[in-house]
Amino acid sequence: MNSPSVPAPRRIVIATRESRLALWQAGHVRDLLQSLYPSCAIELLGMTTRGDQILDRPLAKVGGKGLFVKELETALLDGSADIAVHSMKDVPMVLGDAFELAAIGPREVPLDAFVSNRYAGLDDMPPGAVVGTSSLRRESQLHAAYPYLAVTSLRGNLDTRLRKLDEGQYDAIILAAAGLTRLGLGDRIRAVLPAEASLPAAGQGALGIEIRAGRPELRAWLAPLDDPESAACVRAERAVSRALAGSCEVPLGAYAQIQDGTLHLRGFVARPDGSVLLRAERRGPANAPEALGNALAADLRAQGADALLASL
Repeated sequence: MNSPSVPAPRRIVIATRESRLALWQAGHVRDLLQSLYPSCAIELLGMTTRGDQILDRPLAKVGGKGLFVKELETALLDGSADIAVHSMKDVPMVLGDAFELAAIGPREVPLDAFVSNRYAGLDDMPPGAVVGTSSLRRESQLHAAYPYLAVTSLRGNLDTRLRKLDEGQYDAIILAAAGLTRLGLGDRIRAVLPAEASLPAAGQGALGIEIRAGRPELRAWLAPLDDPESAACVRAERAVSRALAGSCEVPLGAYAQIQDGTLHLRGFVARPDGSVLLRAERRGPANAPEALGNALAADLRAQGADALLASL
């Protein structure tokens, strides 16, 4: 799998958050690399990020998704790690010049999941029932479609969120289906929400591998892990979010699928209370994902997205 000019790696250190899901994801990448390079010593470097430490406030109030990657990027810079494994929905839309995404792996189901011990789906929930979510994106769509439900903040890792549900603090919670599936908790999913009901976050369900820029040998070693179709979808989605300054502070979703070589991209931006929700969709060639994302962002701007975002 290597270029003749790039010898096989002897040691690779993977920086990862220490949540159960993050460790599963890093372990998955480790196993894939080990199968490619059997003689390579591959180690995990577990780290706690500020996003893991601050659990009493919504992410939108404390700096957004970059809180989950900063410490891992520091490890890349100081050489204590070679690669960092991220959920792509947690990766800031603009990487610093010192970093690059070397690979985006095959995508798990990118949709949201409805999890409840009491109800089979959102349509079954009575007025005043409490739904927990960590995401302004989900919150805005819930408010728009189900204005009679009580939507409240839910922080913590996946196991913590499930525990809070089981303790009765919420009647239902909305989580990424991918995380539940990866941890063998698919039986907790009562319903997978279609994109029409809950448009996913940019990059949801995909794993990305970040490296320090200027390490071509590392990029070559990781190239076999890149899935071109998943990467095209994720890059289109991230272009929408980047063009509209998307972060945890903005209720924004973007979701791309490839059908017969054509990229179908949908996006929205909204007020957190769901009182305004702008939608757009486009189709275009899969080999120009960023251009399609930028075009869809322009469509949303034409509907008034700039004024809406400026008011948040």
